[in-house]
Amino acid sequence: MKKLVSRIQDLIERSEGIWGIVLEDLELDERWELNGEELFYAASVIKVPIMVAVFSAAEKGEFKLSDQLLLKEEECVGGSGVLQHLTPGTLLSIQDIVMLMIIQSDNTATNILIDLVGVEAIAQTMKEAGMEKSTFYNKLMLSTPPPKGYNQITPNDVAKLLKSLTTGTLVSPHASEQMIDIMKKQQMNECLPEKLPSVYSNFNDGMTPWELSHKTGWIPGTRHDVGIFFVEGRKLIATVLSKDEDDLLSKGILNEIGEEIYNYLR
Repeated sequence: MKKLVSRIQDLIERSEGIWGIVLEDLELDERWELNGEELFYAASVIKVPIMVAVFSAAEKGEFKLSDQLLLKEEECVGGSGVLQHLTPGTLLSIQDIVMLMIIQSDNTATNILIDLVGVEAIAQTMKEAGMEKSTFYNKLMLSTPPPKGYNQITPNDVAKLLKSLTTGTLVSPHASEQMIDIMKKQQMNECLPEKLPSVYSNFNDGMTPWELSHKTGWIPGTRHDVGIFFVEGRKLIATVLSKDEDDLLSKGILNEIGEEIYNYLR
């Protein structure tokens, strides 16, 4: 992993922002971190522990993922996602709302799920998953500053969450598998996977098949991508967070980090 780390260090040297990175090769049992305990505004990465809290509540029998919820006009908020454009009164399963929250980063779906399980349950789920320094206080797209504080994460906390998913110990093996599968369907692919070979390419021509189960997060000056790389039977957990950086530069660095990880795993 030393060569990979060296290449990534070279990439972020041209940045004036702050980067928090954790890489863990599960096959070789090698790990590297940079600013692992640094707090970053969570942005949409917070949607991963929200998904975990929903699956945990379903596992406890509080509801079924197949249960349907009514889309209400007052629940619709702006930003990412299609639900804000659908007809109020539409019925959607909890499973589908989770799917939209993750793969389209749908903010309306997120707030519906926060109301479903509750802020305290999400915060408790994060603690139980080992996210000891991270915080969760509020719904998304608030028109006023949050009264208690901002949703924040650290690279180490996110890496713990992702490793629990990968090892099947988050909620249950079946739930972990379902959540990884949802994240593999991600449609916001402009960061870590941007420079990877098309998944529709003919891999018989020498390209390596790959999958990335991941979630991005972005607000101006802050850009994240976190997930699990699957390349030819190898698994690598990647948590890459950034702040105080030009948006185009951070995007470009994330693109190149994703490519370096892919080439390393080959």
